[in-house]
Formats: sequence, structure tokens, C-alpha cells
Amino acid sequence: MTSGHRPRRRFGQNFLHDRHVIGRILRAVAPRPGEALVEIGPGEGALTGDLLQAAGRLEAVEMDRDLVPPLMEKLGNLGELTVHRADALNFDFRTCHDGTDLRLVGNLPYNISTPLLFHLLGQAGCIRDMHFMLQREVVDRMVAGPGSRTYGRLSVMVQYQCEVQRLFTVPPGAFRPAPAVDSAVVRLLPRDGMAARHDEADRLGQVVTAAFAQRRKTLRNTLRGLLGEEDLRACDVDPGSRAEQLDLPAFLRLAGRVTNPRD
Repeated sequence: MTSGHRPRRRFGQNFLHDRHVIGRILRAVAPRPGEALVEIGPGEGALTGDLLQAAGRLEAVEMDRDLVPPLMEKLGNLGELTVHRADALNFDFRTCHDGTDLRLVGNLPYNISTPLLFHLLGQAGCIRDMHFMLQREVVDRMVAGPGSRTYGRLSVMVQYQCEVQRLFTVPPGAFRPAPAVDSAVVRLLPRDGMAARHDEADRLGQVVTAAFAQRRKTLRNTLRGLLGEEDLRACDVDPGSRAEQLDLPAFLRLAGRVTNPRD
């Protein structure tokens, strides 16, 4: 669907139009009738109609009010379509389809992709899977391992809560207007039991945020106030090492030693 809508920079709008790429995304998602599909940022509806026809119902979250009427007019007869005119950064996805077993799909605005990912991770207990188009650099960070220049807070926290699968890269020409960077499609599969590990996740988030706040400093300095050198050594972590050298199990050991979590 094309509406002639002029993409708005403040919303980070780059509309997908390449049918080959759209087909690859649909095959990756493989929607089925009755599933609880939620699309974030449907835009002009490049994916929306196919998702709606495959599942029979679809909820979408769209911030640009000018795009909502054309979506409903063009696609509302294909199935049960509900469009929430809302900012995905503040939206409670647990309200969709009774808040259980959600499948999220979206071409996420690149200017808010990282905070939006953290917002969604906070609601991962009601999500079955997520398929997102993101700036390739963000996906590189999500899948990065220790020792990589792209390894950081996003890498650790996403991999803690989800299995992360990079699917394929998308060139700028697949969008209108074409962004200045390549994009990539990623699949996130939330791990079981994360809702019951809320305290651990909070402590891990504190440790990881502090550790990567000043990447060039050693952990004895960045974690001061949370953990002492004796705590680091008890976790088999060299106080003179830096955050990018630690894997997820090491960060979890450190999180388990935090006794004065911040509010």
C-alpha cells in the first residue's frame, strides 16, 4: 500500500517497498491463523496486509496519526485490524490480545531502536518472538560477543533475555527514502522464566550499565560503589580487566554479589 504520505524525519520514517525483502520477512515470520500478531510502525502497510491476511487479525501501533485512516481504509477489509495511535516507547504491549503469546513484527524507527528494544525486553514475559528490521549496526551490537568492539550493554542484556538470530541484511534501496546505512532483520526468542528473574535482571542491568559506562576504565573503577575488588576476585574476575572482556556468565556472577542495589 502506498498513500503518497511524505515520510517525516521526526518519526524516523523510512518506508519499506521492496517486494523481495517483504517476502523474505514474511517467510521468516511465517504467520498462521489465530496467532496474536502485533506490528510496530506499520507505516504505509507494506507488511500489514500480508500479516493480516495470514493471521486473520492484527494489532498495530502507529504514532503518525495521518497514517492510521489510510491503513484502516485500505486494509480493514482483509481481517480484524486494530490500529493503536500511540508511541511504541510508552505502549503497554501486555494489553494486546489478552497479553499472552504475542508475536511482534516491525520496521523499527532507527532513531529510537535501542530504547524501544529495552522497553520491549521489560515486557518479554508476554512475548513469543520478535522479528525486527533495524539498522545493521544495532544488530551487530545485539549479536556481538566478548572482545568485539561492538560488544556492550545492549549485547549482554539482549542475550541474557533472548536467543538472538541475525537473519539477513537489507540494502538502503529497499526503503523510501533510502537511509544512509544498511539494515538487517533479526529474530528474538525470549527465554523461558524471565518474568520470575526480575531481581536478577535488575542487578545485572546495574552491573552492566556501570561496567560499560566508561569502556576504557577497569572494572575495579567502573564497579566501585557496587562491588569491591574482593567481590570481583570471588567471581573469578580480574579487577584490572575491562567490561568488553567479560562474557554473560561472568556478568551474572557479579550481579549475584550485588548487595546494595539502587532504587
